Amino acid sequence: MKMWQRLSREERGVTALETAIILIAFVVVASVFAFTILSAGTFTTERSKEAIYSGLAEVRGSCELKGSMIGIGGSSIVSEVIFSVAQVAGGAPIDFTSGSNRVVLVEYRDQNTRSEIANWTVTWRGYNDSDDLLEPRELAEITVPLSTAIGLGTNTTFVVEVKPPQGAVLNLQRTTPANIETVMELN
Repeated sequence: MKMWQRLSREERGVTALETAIILIAFVVVASVFAFTILSAGTFTTERSKEAIYSGLAEVRGSCELKGSMIGIGGSSIVSEVIFSVAQVAGGAPIDFTSGSNRVVLVEYRDQNTRSEIANWTVTWRGYNDSDDLLEPRELAEITVPLSTAIGLGTNTTFVVEVKPPQGAVLNLQRTTPANIETVMELN
């Protein structure tokens, strides 16, 4: 009799079917969460890769100074500066086309003046394949005329910036000497 009473008490337990449903629900929720985390990680990785490639594209288009910057003087002011640039190792070609199709900008700046120089010129030194692209093994000598309105005199710190359409800006900061010579190296 005691056994019959024990069986008829309506004691309910968790059945195997209910346990399986709960287990499946946990697995589904965990897999959705894992998919979300993996998708976010993949998205972040793709964005990082894009940032790295765009940074490399910027660096690849840069040029570098080769040699000294020379100043040409006259009437106690510097009338023009001359310097040579080359392509950085592994860089992309830079277009030094002259005239109205010019894409490289040259700007002069000192403590009193900021001026874009429109009439700068390029002379190719040494090897050149007769196009206007600065490519490996080529050397471009850039002459930047300075107007008398700029009036670059003695002991003046100035900057000449070469701005290619892509890549880093080449900043050339120099100071004129205490005595303006006809031809002088600017430090």
